[in-house]
Amino acid sequence: MKGKYEVNRYIGVVVDEDQSGQYIIKKDDKSDFKLHDWRTGKHTKGKFKCVGQLFLTENNMLVAVVDYEPVKFKDRHEFTPLQRFTNEFLSDEQLNEAKKRLD
Repeated sequence: MKGKYEVNRYIGVVVDEDQSGQYIIKKDDKSDFKLHDWRTGKHTKGKFKCVGQLFLTENNMLVAVVDYEPVKFKDRHEFTPLQRFTNEFLSDEQLNEAKKRLD
């Protein structure tokens, strides 16, 4: 089918930078965080390399990939597309903390 592309679902956690420029999980007032879903879109820029990689959402939020899985092309509209992958990565310590939230 013309226009068809590979689609992956990315389970991610929103990140922020601390005062020393390191990426950390963005937490709420109760020091809690949630995982959310995004997907590759037709216009997604960059390439996915591995878990821990950061990407920008269409709302310019910075998110770290915690896990991913392929999605059937016809099911892609269940997830919000991401804008672009970056060349930045979350630290192993922060990534392991986020992975504890996976079911």
